[in-house]
Amino acid sequence: MPVVSPAQYTKMLEVAKQAHYAFPAFNVTSTESANAVLLGLKTAKADGIVQISTGGAEFLSGLGVKSMAQGAIALADYVRFMADHYDVNIALHTDHCHPKHLESFVLPLIQETERRRAAGQPNLYNAHMFDGSELALSDNIAKSAELLKRCAASEIILEVEIGVVGGEEDGHDTSHVGKEKLYTTPEDMVAVHKGLAPIGRYMLAATFGNVHGVYKPGNVVLKPSILRDGQSAIAAACGGESSLLVFHGGSGSSLREIHETLDYGVIKMNIDTDTQYAFTRAIADHMFKNYDGVLKVDGEVGNKKAFDPRPYMKKAEQSMADRVVRACEDLRCAGKSLGRI
Repeated sequence: MPVVSPAQYTKMLEVAKQAHYAFPAFNVTSTESANAVLLGLKTAKADGIVQISTGGAEFLSGLGVKSMAQGAIALADYVRFMADHYDVNIALHTDHCHPKHLESFVLPLIQETERRRAAGQPNLYNAHMFDGSELALSDNIAKSAELLKRCAASEIILEVEIGVVGGEEDGHDTSHVGKEKLYTTPEDMVAVHKGLAPIGRYMLAATFGNVHGVYKPGNVVLKPSILRDGQSAIAAACGGESSLLVFHGGSGSSLREIHETLDYGVIKMNIDTDTQYAFTRAIADHMFKNYDGVLKVDGEVGNKKAFDPRPYMKKAEQSMADRVVRACEDLRCAGKSLGRI
C-alpha cells in the first residue's frame, strides 16, 4: 500500500488510541534497515512507522554528501516507492531535531513538502519531531507553536518533547541533566496542550524516567503514572481533551510498563537500540563463522561467497525484521493492520 495520506494517518492514530495499542516507530539508517522494517511489519500484519534521525539521515546521504535533509528526502522517496509492494500501512516520521538542526533538517523538509503539495504531490513526511526540551518550557512551547502553524498548513503532525529523555542519542548527551528533568509534571503537559492543540494536531513525548541506550530490565526507573496524571490534568483543564503520547527511550522497559503506558494514551513508541543490535548481531555472527573466507588470511584470496555483502546483509535484514515483529506484538498492534483506509 502507499505511504498513508494525512487523513489516513489521522484515522490510524485515532483507532490505536481507542483500542489501546501503539505503532512502533523504527529508526533506520539505510535502505537495508528500511527493508527490514517493511518486512517485519508485513510479517506481523501490522501498520507502523519508518523514522529517521538527524544522524541517520546524514549517514544515509553518504560521505560524499553528508546532508541531513538530502538523506531524509532520499529515505522518504525510497520507502514511498517500496511501500507500494507491501500490504500494510506505513507512515513516515523524522526523529529528534534539536534547535540547532532546524535550519538543516526539519525546515528544508517542510519546505519540500510545501513544494510538492503545490505541484499536487503527496507530503514528504507525515510528521516531524522538534525536540526543544533543552529550552525553558515557555520558549519550547513558543517555538513549537511557531513550527506547528507551518506544519498544520500542510497537514503535517508535529511531535514535541518536554522534560528530558536521559542517556545519549545521535551525539546528544543528557547524562548530566538532573533527575528531576526526567519526569514531566501534569502542569507542563497542560501548558503544552493549551499552547498547541488550538493550532493543529500534535504528539507529545512527555518524560517519565525514559532513557536512551542499552539497559537491562530493572535498570530504568519508569513512572508511567505520570502520563496518567498528566492526561487527567489535561482533561480537567481542557474540557475532556487528551494528548497523543509518545514513548521514547524504551530499551530495558518491562512488558508490564509498556502496556501500562498504552492504557494512558501512548500511540507511538520509538525503537532504535534493539533493532540496531539485531541488525548488527547477524552480521557479527556471519563474520565469526566465516572469518577465513571474509579475510584474505596468509595471502589467500578469501571466499567471495563469504565477503559478498549480500548474504550477510540478507541475514541482517531478517534478524532486524524478526525484532520488528516482536515489537509489534509487545505494542499490541500485531495482526491489526487497517488494510486499505
